[in-house]
Order: sequence, then C-alpha cells, then structure tokens
Amino acid sequence: QVQLVESGGGLVQPGGSLRLSCAASRSSFSINRMGWYRQAPGKQRELVATITSGGSTNYADSVKGRFTISRDNAKNTVYLYLQMNSLKPEDAAVYYCIIFGPTGVDYWGQGTQVTVSS
Repeated sequence: QVQLVESGGGLVQPGGSLRLSCAASRSSFSINRMGWYRQAPGKQRELVATITSGGSTNYADSVKGRFTISRDNAKNTVYLYLQMNSLKPEDAAVYYCIIFGPTGVDYWGQGTQVTVSS
C-alpha cells in the first residue's frame, strides 16, 4: 500500500510561482511513473506532467515552459515536486499527485488547491 501526502497549494497572484510537494510512502513497493493531475470546476481533468523513475518527463502543452516536475527517491519515501512559474488564472485547480500502475492511475493523493487570482 502507498500513501500520498500533498502540500504546497495556496493563493498566488497571476505571474507568481508555487511549488507543490507530494510524499509517497512505500515499503517494498517500487514506484515508477508518477505525475500530477489537475481538476478545475466545470473542466475536464487534465494530466499536467509525468515523470518516470529514470527521470523522463512529459508535460501538457498548456504548462510547457512554465512547470517543472521532479522527484527525489529516498529509502522509504519518494518525493514528487511540481514547480509552477508564471501562473495564470486558468492554472487554478485542485492538483492531485498520482502513481501509475500497469493500466492507469493506481494511487491518488488527497488533492491540494491552487488559486491564481489578483
């Protein structure tokens, strides 16, 4: 079993920055691909960014050049980060840390709210 604990959301002005963090506790579970989804009211869920255990990354076109995903593999915990720069009002959403399994998303974090407003 894996627990995902997120932090770092909040209110930021347009053009500002935030850094989201996610701690994924694990025992003998090997975590390969991880990522961030976001869900805004009235909009479809969007896969924002993913990263593999080898460090390969992918980004949604809407965030390329502004967001950076990274991870730190510690002994019993994997730390996932999302550095968000040049934030826009349309980036406002609940952001979820996720772990992929063989056929899709196996684990979800509780979500952290990002609000972009002046």
